[in-house]
Amino acid sequence: MIADEEIHEYFTHLMRDVDLLVFGRKTYQLMVPFWPDVAKNQSQTKAMNEFARTFDSMNKIVFSRSLDSAEDKNTRIARTKLQDEMLKLKQEQGKNILIGGVALPTQLVELGLVDEFRFVVQPMVVGEGIRLLEGIGLQKRLRLKLVESKIFKSGGIALHYLKQ
Repeated sequence: MIADEEIHEYFTHLMRDVDLLVFGRKTYQLMVPFWPDVAKNQSQTKAMNEFARTFDSMNKIVFSRSLDSAEDKNTRIARTKLQDEMLKLKQEQGKNILIGGVALPTQLVELGLVDEFRFVVQPMVVGEGIRLLEGIGLQKRLRLKLVESKIFKSGGIALHYLKQ
């Protein structure tokens, strides 16, 4: 995804309603150390710097069996069973939990542990790569209700759905 100023602002705003970011190893390593470095150096655009500061300040959990340690000060590595850990986290007081990546969200949807879906669709067609929710196995059809949408100047669109 090619994110412009407006999309960085959207995700910064979204993260402000979140207490915890959850990633798998691959997505975590795409985000860290890049964003913490931007937060420290303030080396990008205004919107990217603000995104970086917000991202860097947040608590994170990374599900990984192979990662030895977290590079980010606010990150904990989870080696427990995904379902058990997420059920425990959902019971805690606080705001929302934001899940990033492709494989981890797919697993959580299969487990029935996702309450809301936020998709950002970019006006771009690519012929390869991992597709979101590819190969998902659901026990029954999952119905969603659109509760918000936002069109970006770039032609992208943010869609917010609640599970029915």
